[in-house]
Amino acid sequence: MDFETFFTEKLDDLREAGNYRVFADLERQKGQFPKATRHDEDGQQSEVTVWCSNDYLGMGQHPNTLAAMKEAIDKCGAGAGGTRNISGTNHYHILLEQELADLHNKEAALMLTSGYVANWAALGTLASRIPNCEIFSDSDNHASMIEGIRHSRAPKHLWKHNDVADLERLLAAADPDVPKLVAFESVYSMDGDICPLEEILDVCEKYGAMSYLDEVHAVGLYGPRGGGVAEREGLMDRVTVIQGTLGKAYGVMGGYIAASSNLVDFVRSFASGFIFSTALPPALAAGATASIQHLKQSDMERMRQRRNVKKLREKLDGIGLPHMMNDSHIVPVMVGDPKKCKFISDLLLDQYGVYVQPINYPTVPKGTERLRITPGPLHTDQDIDHLVGALSELWSQCALSRAVA
Repeated sequence: MDFETFFTEKLDDLREAGNYRVFADLERQKGQFPKATRHDEDGQQSEVTVWCSNDYLGMGQHPNTLAAMKEAIDKCGAGAGGTRNISGTNHYHILLEQELADLHNKEAALMLTSGYVANWAALGTLASRIPNCEIFSDSDNHASMIEGIRHSRAPKHLWKHNDVADLERLLAAADPDVPKLVAFESVYSMDGDICPLEEILDVCEKYGAMSYLDEVHAVGLYGPRGGGVAEREGLMDRVTVIQGTLGKAYGVMGGYIAASSNLVDFVRSFASGFIFSTALPPALAAGATASIQHLKQSDMERMRQRRNVKKLREKLDGIGLPHMMNDSHIVPVMVGDPKKCKFISDLLLDQYGVYVQPINYPTVPKGTERLRITPGPLHTDQDIDHLVGALSELWSQCALSRAVA
């Protein structure tokens, strides 16, 4: 087989479909977020405003976060030095896990190298090692959850997205003596919709199922202390496992689960994705701890973000640009064509200094291509006006439909 020809043809197929991914070469500017320096292929530099960052609250630039990381580097050096089991558990890891357990009002927490690994390791371990366990997975669950479920080889049942009646139908039809695990998310990252959490937990409890809640796009952002949708709704005590990330609203890196001491210890003791991975550097753990502590006390960042989300939506409505309605901080502006979506993204970056990554298949279904915009507390009114004006001009250039004349 001519492997190079095969690779070239498959990559050409992606380009032809408008789904080939190009990385924006950015250099974040300390203290200037959401501004960044862009390095193009010709070696030229320009300033851009980032509108698609998952650093939702700018905590990756916050003085508390930076100071804690610098202090940890000065104390401990760069890396952790090993896996958690073999010399790699630093005191900063312990402090972070205590902070996370407190955040979610759980007995214990366990940090892993990313949110993806946390889902893969926790779901894969629980479903494979609980005898005869069956998984009931929301049809829109993230790839990391799907991969963990696939890795477990446990029987899987897909229920229609956020459809509690369909979940109950599947649970009712299952063997009542079989252990059950229901996996779902609070905020879904591409559509920005929020699950009917209380109703899902009611059904889980009715059929004796464990509940596994991915709060990756909610921690730091919802609830009086940033504990997520479950905290906002007063339901944390009813969720079996809460999974989250340190790489989005907390602005650093890493993933975690929070649950009972026994469940966390079970995953710690049996999950290969945890056991055989080098621990995160102590500086990352220290920075995440500082970020979590700040957002437990400060609501200012969340309030400013919500104000900017509301303002952007109002301005998009004013010029008739279609955006998916939801109750979260995610604003999907719907294009519906992969080539036009990439074209708009490219021109926003090249001509307007606005960076919004196109979201195409397979991340979203074909025909629902979009620009996923995430307003933050540090975007200014001028930033919003510039973004909306640029989108309006490009919408007309691409002859895309509007809701109003």
